[in-house]
Amino acid sequence: MASLRDQLGGLVYSTEHGKTCPECREALDACGCDASSEQARIAGLDGIVRIRRETSGRKGKGVTTISGIPLPGAELKDLAKKLKKRCGTGGAVKDGIIEIQGDHRDTLREALTAQGYQVKLAGG
Repeated sequence: MASLRDQLGGLVYSTEHGKTCPECREALDACGCDASSEQARIAGLDGIVRIRRETSGRKGKGVTTISGIPLPGAELKDLAKKLKKRCGTGGAVKDGIIEIQGDHRDTLREALTAQGYQVKLAGG
């Protein structure tokens, strides 16, 4: 683990470039960390979309999560919007995983299969 001196020693703001990225120390305008992490996420997928129902850490409320969709961030948000509209519920996109409120595994499997994805129901 890095010492406190190492953690606080980095440049946070420069009057020449503005805010800097904490990972690569480049100006936020020139930083490519988000794009490279998005490409790494998409490259690490196996082509199978997994749909599971989760309740852990959500105070007993059920949430359907969809992971493994090989789309970039903006297209993933558009797909999430269509799926939320199809189910008639709310949801969010967090770290490349679509979360839909409630148990809608069958509806989501039909919708994603119709779009050409290979879908597996994971979990119990």
